Amino acid sequence: MVRASFHEQRDLTTVLSRNYIETKVREMNILFLSIVNLDDIEEKGIYSDLMREFRDMGHNVYIVCPRERRLRLPTEHVNSAGISILGVKTGNLTKTNIVEKGISMIMIEKLFIKALKRYMSTVRFDLVLYSTPPVTFEKVVRFIKNRDKARTYLLLKDIFPQNAVDLEMFTKNSIVYRYFRKKEKRLYAISDYIGCMSQANVDYVLKNNPEIPRERVEICPNSLSVRPAPPTNEEDILRIRNKFKIPADKVVFVYGGNLGKPQGIDFLIECLKSNESNHSVYFVIAGSGTEFGKIRHYVVMSNPANVLLLEHMSKQDYEELLSACDVGLILLDKRFTIPNFPSRLLSYMEASKPVLAATDVNTDVGKIVQDGGFGYWCESSQVSEFNHLLRKFSDEKQRKEMGQNARRYLENHFTVKHSYSIIMNHFQ
Repeated sequence: MVRASFHEQRDLTTVLSRNYIETKVREMNILFLSIVNLDDIEEKGIYSDLMREFRDMGHNVYIVCPRERRLRLPTEHVNSAGISILGVKTGNLTKTNIVEKGISMIMIEKLFIKALKRYMSTVRFDLVLYSTPPVTFEKVVRFIKNRDKARTYLLLKDIFPQNAVDLEMFTKNSIVYRYFRKKEKRLYAISDYIGCMSQANVDYVLKNNPEIPRERVEICPNSLSVRPAPPTNEEDILRIRNKFKIPADKVVFVYGGNLGKPQGIDFLIECLKSNESNHSVYFVIAGSGTEFGKIRHYVVMSNPANVLLLEHMSKQDYEELLSACDVGLILLDKRFTIPNFPSRLLSYMEASKPVLAATDVNTDVGKIVQDGGFGYWCESSQVSEFNHLLRKFSDEKQRKEMGQNARRYLENHFTVKHSYSIIMNHFQ
């Protein structure tokens, strides 16, 4: 079987998107299962943007998502901006210890099924969309598939439990691994189609799960509803930098997002240490996660003059901050054998920022950044190479050209219209 390259498939989906949007489609009832809190459907994100695209294309969209215990909110069914949202009270799935997270992941199937039976018993779904994490949606998907004869589409955003093995959270010989690996295989088996984030993900899934028919696996990338590029000028940038106390005369590298084990925070700290006397660059680290304390400890103890650490920023503040920075950072732990594809890349691209990616060798995010002409890549074990690439961003004209390439690449390959068209191509 001859498979199209990433760029060829993306070009094809552009054509599909244009043709499909012009065609009147049958109204469908779409069910989306997620562990992301989607109470505010208008908030920007890869899932909320995609669900709004389904809504805008004339479908009835139903979302089932968790309300974690720490929020102290009951199970509730509401309609928000034309989308039906069922928030289910669950245990804590994020910002908690691994034991509670594991138990909550296991219990989520039972809680979702119970809520669907109570609040959506009269709705018959045509298509079930669901994402990983978690791999524990198999029983929920099977319940709807059997009840409604629905088609099923997995948006594969995470390959678990192998990612946890890579980070040495448990071993392949453990009971925990065997339990979740069985759940993962069952989820793949119940899925009519599996949409992967990149070609490396497609190849990995097929190689490690040879029982899956090749024709059921395809690229369906992370995507956004891309907003018009806001005008920026030197005066705005200076104002924003002053607001956050960022030097006006430095090349500013920004990392925004989760600060956990997958990001390889030890490597980041090594890079920061090696640049403490580099007066040409400035680093802004904005985010939270299990490893935030490790970075905070370094910043407090070393007090580097060219590092700003920010926590608990609103999306609006972060987007403003990003607009005044020069280069976006992508970080992944060097131990990964699975090909991650961080969604934060899209926010950099939308803001027309070039990218410096420091990752493991198995992901193809670095290849896409380099082939697209909007950044550089190195392995996240090579501090000297990282610093070499830092210096390559010193040319302002080149940074602007690469930023324009990033924005153009996003518009041509990573919009929700592309993802919608790929999914709906199976149901025309």
